[in-house]
Amino acid sequence: MRGAVLYGTKDVRFEERADPKIVEPTDVILKLSATCVCGSDLWPYRGIDAPKGPTPMGHEYCGIVEDVGSAVKSIRQGQFVVGSFFASDNTCAICHAGYQSRCTQFQYVGAGGAQAPFLRVPLADGTLVATRDQPSVGDIPNLLAASDVLGTGWFGADAAAVAPGKTVAVIGDGAVGLCAVLAAKQMGAERIIAMSRHPGRQKLAREFGATDIVVERGNDGVEKIKELTDGLGAHSVVEAVGSQEAMMQAIRSTRPGGHVGFVGVSHGVELPGHELFFAEVHLHGGPAPVRRFLPRLLDLIASDKIDPGKVFDLSLPLEQVAEGYRAMDERRAIKTLLRP
Repeated sequence: MRGAVLYGTKDVRFEERADPKIVEPTDVILKLSATCVCGSDLWPYRGIDAPKGPTPMGHEYCGIVEDVGSAVKSIRQGQFVVGSFFASDNTCAICHAGYQSRCTQFQYVGAGGAQAPFLRVPLADGTLVATRDQPSVGDIPNLLAASDVLGTGWFGADAAAVAPGKTVAVIGDGAVGLCAVLAAKQMGAERIIAMSRHPGRQKLAREFGATDIVVERGNDGVEKIKELTDGLGAHSVVEAVGSQEAMMQAIRSTRPGGHVGFVGVSHGVELPGHELFFAEVHLHGGPAPVRRFLPRLLDLIASDKIDPGKVFDLSLPLEQVAEGYRAMDERRAIKTLLRP
């Protein structure tokens, strides 16, 4: 098969790769209906945490079960499934606590490179969730979003303790930040402040439930949020960028006793202990345990209560994956959907 391989800074190639095979009896092979480019893929694409050699890319996926390992019990050939970017057994004590992303047996599904026609998924019983029916073509973007950005945005809002009556601020207007806006709306937030300078992203944020848009960044952004909250700051803040500026903006925008949910992949973030001590805010986040939320998210999608697939504003055939990366890197696209 042919799939995406990252060779170096801004060097993504679509080339021949080995077909995935069952390695462990708990594996399955999926024929992918769609995959995509993630904002976190842009870090190595831009040369930050770049791989040392050619590396298959992609960790978001949904599709039809093509082959099943001998020890797989609950997933059957022919089912349409969605899974997380981290494989988990979903039976260990950490999984039972809701942190499948830190399962005692966790494996990075993206190591197999999901930007391809087929993908090996380990620990299939604990990682994959089957849809009730075969989805329509129109449902595919929504289901693909659930495999990462929707689940990650949802975790950001959950970690930030979003609840009815609260004011929420979301820092980051990429797909994860926009899905955090959607999640906050579903969780009953009274006021949702989306921070964005991009008209198209602002429009989608409002469609997903944002009540206010703040264009300022850094300390100016903090002051604007405090101005909107009687000088107190937001009850809940989602940090969906991963930079030093975004993290400090999140902490400083949160009222004492409030919560910060951080789901941007952190790069160069260092927290000043003295400021953090006197901020008196809760910090919680990390890699999203998407598997915890998948059943509920798939139900919301099936009942037409949410439409997260709108974050895909560019759809390309898989062989044009390099253009998909370029469009996101240049902020010409929020998120690129790739069709094998």
